[in-house]
Amino acid sequence: MTAMAHEPMPTQDNTLLDGFLALETPTGFRAELIEGEIVVTPPPDGDHEDYLSTVNRQVLRESATDMEWSGHKGLVLSSTGGLPTDHVVPDATIAPRTLRLFRGAPPWMPSDGVAMVVEVTSSRPRKDRVAKRHGYARAGIPLYLLIDREKSALTLFSDPTAEDYVANITVPFGKSVPLPAPFSFDLETTDFL
Repeated sequence: MTAMAHEPMPTQDNTLLDGFLALETPTGFRAELIEGEIVVTPPPDGDHEDYLSTVNRQVLRESATDMEWSGHKGLVLSSTGGLPTDHVVPDATIAPRTLRLFRGAPPWMPSDGVAMVVEVTSSRPRKDRVAKRHGYARAGIPLYLLIDREKSALTLFSDPTAEDYVANITVPFGKSVPLPAPFSFDLETTDFL
């Protein structure tokens, strides 16, 4: 009698991650795996894209460090409480151009070297305000810029720890927010009004 080799049983977390990675969304929609939940977001509206365009122009023109910008780049972040790794798609991922992080990167890349991520709130603002913020902090991304449309304000989170950012500054639309190094300029938001 020979012993049969048994395949390990897939865990619920592995099944969730595998299902997420195999997911096919309609054109323009994006799927993310955030704190064990699959979140599907519809295509952004014009105001959403206008806010990003305003930030993009200033970052590429005013930053003290030459930056590269990727819209909707998949990032793999560590998770908490035994959940599968978070797979998020920030509205913008920004890194020093000298690092060339995006060239040859897979669809889901690690966040090492990312200087700042930007999110514009959409249909699920709580995910942007809390869950994604915690994920970006756990990943050690130095800066998280949240453009909160419901609150008509921007919040810059900085000094990440293992669970959250220690520092933040919130300004209403129309005011400038100081971006620290490696950006070292004041981001103007009068175009948001």
